[in-house]
Amino acid sequence: MKPSDSFLGAVIGDSVGYTFGHKVGRRLFSQKESWLFKKEHLLKAEEFYEKHGGKTIVLARFMPFIRTFAPIVAGIGRMRYPSFLSFNIIGGLLWAIGLPVLGFTLGKSIPDIDKYLLPIIALIVIVSVAPSLLHFYSDNKSRVHALIRKKIFRRS
Repeated sequence: MKPSDSFLGAVIGDSVGYTFGHKVGRRLFSQKESWLFKKEHLLKAEEFYEKHGGKTIVLARFMPFIRTFAPIVAGIGRMRYPSFLSFNIIGGLLWAIGLPVLGFTLGKSIPDIDKYLLPIIALIVIVSVAPSLLHFYSDNKSRVHALIRKKIFRRS
């Protein structure tokens, strides 16, 4: 398989996911609310993709499992398609062409790189997951501070 095939498959696949989310996904929120499909979640998705949609589409490409649902949620969250497509193409280029080129370059420039493969993979996984963990940590930390301030000001 050529990198161009991977690139096209990645971009088309995410575009199909976006279209599915845009056309079908919102209907899931029009029925009786369940623990997963709440209108509150829909509003949060719209707000999130308005603020962070571009970087989410690019970064999600490198995160297993998340990359499957990010384009669907972008469609549900009404991210504008031209904007989605731009970031989808950037992420697809980095993932399908940039990563193999990086691998080839490292393989040529570092002798016996296969001895260091497991630490390199571990580092890639840590770097891939770190932004999500940091965001989750900082978001929860700010919520805790907000709750504490709310309780302190209620007592006054």
